[in-house]
Amino acid sequence: MSTAAHKRTNAFAVAILSALIGGCTHSQPAPKGFSEATVQPYRLDSGDRLRINVFEQASLSGSYTVDQAGYVAFPLIGAVPSRGHTLPELEGMIAAKLRQGFLKDPDVTIEVDRYRSVFIMGEVGQAGQYAYVPGMTVQNAIAVAGGFTPRANQATADITRKINGRVITGRVPITDPVLAGDTVYVRERLF
Repeated sequence: MSTAAHKRTNAFAVAILSALIGGCTHSQPAPKGFSEATVQPYRLDSGDRLRINVFEQASLSGSYTVDQAGYVAFPLIGAVPSRGHTLPELEGMIAAKLRQGFLKDPDVTIEVDRYRSVFIMGEVGQAGQYAYVPGMTVQNAIAVAGGFTPRANQATADITRKINGRVITGRVPITDPVLAGDTVYVRERLF
């Protein structure tokens, strides 16, 4: 083989190897704020179903869903902005609106009846949308989706998460927690 042909073969091999390695770095390790979001108070978003109780007001108490626009339609007071708020914040907003001519001193309590779904994609047995359970880890989510495929990278996964209104993706170990609304993507291993 000539020296020129040998150099072209080596250059081609380097290009292929660079492309393979470059494909591995598509997703970066999760930034610091990524894991901090898992210990913050729960923030409501579209798809959350809430159990709202107004003490001694059976006609107002019931299940309400945060709609696509981020509001809860509540009797007497109409649409209440909910997206991005914590449960205590929403309790206070509903109580304040009810005080404006409807109830003297409303006692409002809210709990999440059903969390918004998580989405599990990639190298799993059954990709799709699944119910979120508090305390869920990446590994639990993968198990719910039928486990790993034979080609799956079983050490890490990519999570796409909304934090402070920004959508961020980061690579995390499978022992990391999952939040409601997250998208988990299991990558294919290289070898």
